[in-house]
Amino acid sequence: MSKGKYYITTAIAYTSGKPHIGNTYEAVLADSIARFKRKDGYDVFFQTGTDEHGQKIELKAQEAGVTPQDYVDGVAGEVKGLWDLMGTSYDKFIRTTDEDHVKQVQKIFKRLYDQGDIYKGHYEGLYCTPCESFWTESQLVDGKCPDCGREVKPAQEEAYFFKMSKYADRLIKHINDHPEFIQPVSRKNEMMNNFLLPGLQDLCVSRTSFKWGIPVDFDDRHVVYVWLDALTNYITGIGYNADGDSSEQYKKLWPADLHLIGKDIIRFHTIYWPIFLMALGEQLPKQVFGHPWLLQGDGKMSKSKGNVMYADDLVNFFGVDAVRYFVLHEMPFENDGVISWELIVERINSDLANTLGNLVNRTISMSNKYFGGVVEDRGAAEAVDEDLKSVVTGTYAKICAKMEELRVADAMTEIFSLFKRCNKYIDETEPWVLAKDEAKKDRLATVLYNLVESITIGASLLEPYMPETSARIAQQLNTVLPSFEECAVFGHYPSGNKVTDQPEILFARLDAKEVVEKAEAMFAARKAETEGPAEEEAGEEQPAVIDIERKPEITYDDFAKLQFQVGEIIACEEVKKSRKLLCSQVRIGSEVKQIVSGIKSNYSAEEMVGKKVMVLVNLKPAKLAGIVSEGMLLCAEDAEGNLALVAPEKEMPAGAEIC
Repeated sequence: MSKGKYYITTAIAYTSGKPHIGNTYEAVLADSIARFKRKDGYDVFFQTGTDEHGQKIELKAQEAGVTPQDYVDGVAGEVKGLWDLMGTSYDKFIRTTDEDHVKQVQKIFKRLYDQGDIYKGHYEGLYCTPCESFWTESQLVDGKCPDCGREVKPAQEEAYFFKMSKYADRLIKHINDHPEFIQPVSRKNEMMNNFLLPGLQDLCVSRTSFKWGIPVDFDDRHVVYVWLDALTNYITGIGYNADGDSSEQYKKLWPADLHLIGKDIIRFHTIYWPIFLMALGEQLPKQVFGHPWLLQGDGKMSKSKGNVMYADDLVNFFGVDAVRYFVLHEMPFENDGVISWELIVERINSDLANTLGNLVNRTISMSNKYFGGVVEDRGAAEAVDEDLKSVVTGTYAKICAKMEELRVADAMTEIFSLFKRCNKYIDETEPWVLAKDEAKKDRLATVLYNLVESITIGASLLEPYMPETSARIAQQLNTVLPSFEECAVFGHYPSGNKVTDQPEILFARLDAKEVVEKAEAMFAARKAETEGPAEEEAGEEQPAVIDIERKPEITYDDFAKLQFQVGEIIACEEVKKSRKLLCSQVRIGSEVKQIVSGIKSNYSAEEMVGKKVMVLVNLKPAKLAGIVSEGMLLCAEDAEGNLALVAPEKEMPAGAEIC
């Protein structure tokens, strides 16, 4: 039975460039909340997307030599790709260049103008281009933009304004009457004391100094100010119609249950947005949560320094769920969090590899060693079991309490406390000692059953935060994860079930020094790219090169053992449940070999078909992701990890020897 609807949104990502890990954190945080609510019985709708208009984007497109639409198409695709990579389970990805959004923004602007909330005037003030915001002299901090700290410039232009003060008292009352509206409380105090109580100035809601925006349809010299455009995505994306004929979906979902945003844009979401909604006669969102920032431990992320941490880089180093775990678990509720390569490795080694991974692996290994993998509750209970069961079955209620307050990191801590209690239970019961006494076989079986059941419940509770890991645990335990309701009762794992006889390591321990060195090399290569190739002589551009560590010398006899031939790819498909692997059928002479290659990030299965490639044909067959691979396709790799298949310069038949 559904507990009702739950509509959650993130701020839409600004398409001025690729989002760094701090931006990606918000999408992962929202995803974990959405997944938790879905599993907890709510009818969830999760919306995210991209904010694609404004002067900054117009300038970026000019610098890139492309149209603004082409520019935002590229960045929006990159944002969506990152969100998908991180397993973000959004229901709607909205773009502010979407035709239906553009149409509704124009209707909203006209309606607010017709009812007297918007009027035409002239603006003269200090303008911050990156933030797309006007400021008065008194609002500046040390003469710079109070939001981003950058330089501001004098600007004057004709503009339309929104009468903010008309609704200020009503908004103040709403905030006082609904203390849950702005969270954490410190954000509410900031908005009240710094903006609302001193008095609101009318807000500039159109611009004439650039063209990349939604045109004001009754005055085409103007484009709609980016915040009026962007904020309305939360209603246009679910079917709002300013003419009054909104969709059934809108009627069902609005008001939003949660707007999840960064603390830097809380003013726009808790002052401007509620006032726009009041003017439209719509309900206000139930809650706006301004989460803290994720800061880099070794200094500010900077493209000029080449040290920006991106989600796809981190995934390549650590895997999706390890990155999800770190950003969710390490972010405090209210204060900024810190991310660094060393901290990630420390968390992976201590929490993921040791506490969780080792627990799962040795439980499965003991089940195989002592009972051939069969897990059976033989009812040989002892007093120590009760505390374990109490902790395990009580964890769901603790998590619910934490998630009700959006304390995601604390909820994850409760789950890992469950896993730690399991490890303590192993130390208390000492299965290896029980195994030496034939009379204790029933007790040993019961202990292992208790562990498997506890891990299964823990994996179910972990699923919203680390879905891939939970699925892998369930697969190895040969079971289906229980519902949240079932997690409050011990004993759902089928007695007599058999776990896998080939347990996999969930998380390998890492060497921090090696990881940091690899990351530094990646950053150095990236910085070199932005600075351009070095010039040995003035005016002479040198080609890009990569130096790699040399391997030991070999003799000609060693080389002669390798057989290289031209292969023609006649079929190719993606390997299921793998982010990297493609499986190709390669014709080499009259023979066809099956070859698995980790090149999916650079080649689609469709574009592989028909290619002539260089193949190492006498490599001993091996299994990759459970599929036999009978050779190797040769590739070149640049400093960013991009791959290019090695192919013959001229047309050569399949099977031609490469010598």
